[in-house]
Amino acid sequence: MSAQALRRLVLAVPALWMAAFFLAPFAILLTIAFGQVSEGLPPYTPPLRQTPEGWRFVPSAESFALLLEDPFYIEALLRSFRVAAVSAALCLLLGYPMALAIARAPERARMQLLLLVMLPFWTSFLLRITAWIGILQDQGWLNAALLALGVIAEPIPLLYSEFALYLGMTYGYLPFAVLPLYASLSRQDPDLLQAAADLGATPFRAFLQVTLPLSLPGLLAAFLLVFIPAAGEFVIPELLGGPSAQLVGRVLWTEFFQNRDWPLASALALALLVLLVAPIVLLQRRLGGA
Repeated sequence: MSAQALRRLVLAVPALWMAAFFLAPFAILLTIAFGQVSEGLPPYTPPLRQTPEGWRFVPSAESFALLLEDPFYIEALLRSFRVAAVSAALCLLLGYPMALAIARAPERARMQLLLLVMLPFWTSFLLRITAWIGILQDQGWLNAALLALGVIAEPIPLLYSEFALYLGMTYGYLPFAVLPLYASLSRQDPDLLQAAADLGATPFRAFLQVTLPLSLPGLLAAFLLVFIPAAGEFVIPELLGGPSAQLVGRVLWTEFFQNRDWPLASALALALLVLLVAPIVLLQRRLGGA
């Protein structure tokens, strides 16, 4: 086999993967989004259908028009982006010191520390988030501990609040921020900090002028790795956020399984996808120019 044929074979594997798991589902969603709601299974009429005159392509933009007209869906998108942005910022605030500590730790200890970061992935995500219900409920462990210490006189309503929502989001997505930050910080040359110290820079100033600027690509990657999946999160808002946490993930579930409005749900999913493509493109340009 020639080198050119081998190269084509290697490139064909990710191309087939993208076609099977991205382009094909995207085409299916696009088809459903331009269909019309109807009774039966599936509960929509596809835009390409057979009529007495033959096959006809009759797309409907009603679902996309409803997204723009109904403020409920726009507010759900904006609320999802706000929650995702705040959650990503909290993960960066907590994850950066963790990643920096791991990167500066002795080499023999780094693997154990990284293992502790990845350890939650070895258990069910659903079970881990459900466990927070027992911790945060009125008769849960946290309120019981605060009552025993005399910090509070009566239980605090923590569950089904924004506090519980952000706590669950930060807990669930913190490893997604730590790992790319560690990868960025561990590649930095320690001689640069030594040179900054020789020039009279304090450790804090050396961090601001050397470590932090060099880790910006890792910060951007960590932010997006948290922001993008958090924007469409369903489990955490459903279990911890309460009825007021109407994020896109919950709205999509409601439209698909309760209202059975598949075209509207597909249009909303496509809108979310298009809005999330922009930060991915920005990341590629930023990393390409770095």
